[in-house]
Amino acid sequence: MSRVLIIPAAGSGSRLRSRVPKVLFPVAGRPMIDRLLDLYLPVVDRVIVVVHPAFEERVRTHCAGRGPTVEFAVQNQPTGMLDAILIPAEAARSAGPRDVWITWCDQIAVETATIERLAAWADRDTEAALIFPTLWRPDPYIHYERDASGSIHRVLHRREGDPMPDDGEGDIGLFHLSADAFFRLLPAFASEARAAAGTGERNFLPFIPWLGGRAPVRTFPATSMIESIGVNAPEDVERVEAHFHRGG
Repeated sequence: MSRVLIIPAAGSGSRLRSRVPKVLFPVAGRPMIDRLLDLYLPVVDRVIVVVHPAFEERVRTHCAGRGPTVEFAVQNQPTGMLDAILIPAEAARSAGPRDVWITWCDQIAVETATIERLAAWADRDTEAALIFPTLWRPDPYIHYERDASGSIHRVLHRREGDPMPDDGEGDIGLFHLSADAFFRLLPAFASEARAAAGTGERNFLPFIPWLGGRAPVRTFPATSMIESIGVNAPEDVERVEAHFHRGG
């Protein structure tokens, strides 16, 4: 049994004004994919990077030295994260994984301590369908609304035009799914999921409250605020580089 990590990375990096694919964009002197592989290869057995066909070969060549643990899948159409995550499902299934992790390609400031806590929780809580770290922050990009019992019942997304609170609980772009959640329940959700009205994309995050009505969903506090920063724009680069230069 193994653990598979899926990294959706089909973005071009246009908001970064990048001349290279987003996943190869250097932050503090190192491409984002290198930082992700350094973070996660100690706790996963196989990585599948989902790329756009226009730069598949370039990313493959860059990662060649990482060996057979890094594979690639292609997302031909930018239909959203939900579809990107499911594209490598059959390749992931061939590994017979006990669980599947997902991380966004621009969430490179996740702390090793958070990753280790997620791995430890996943190992001991075999009933959980989904486990992921969250944190509260001002001016949130994502906010998880919880009901009186503490269960997530709705996801608000600034990018989709949802009204956002001043302070909200968001994620850090890192998720653990059990094999059953990934191979059975996520496709069941995808079969009925519609494109969001704002972006026209099929999003992954609405799966969380849908799943919560069917299987156990767990969350725990992330380690630090910097983990919530996705490198999407020049100001994000400045904040994350400053963190790395301080030794983070």
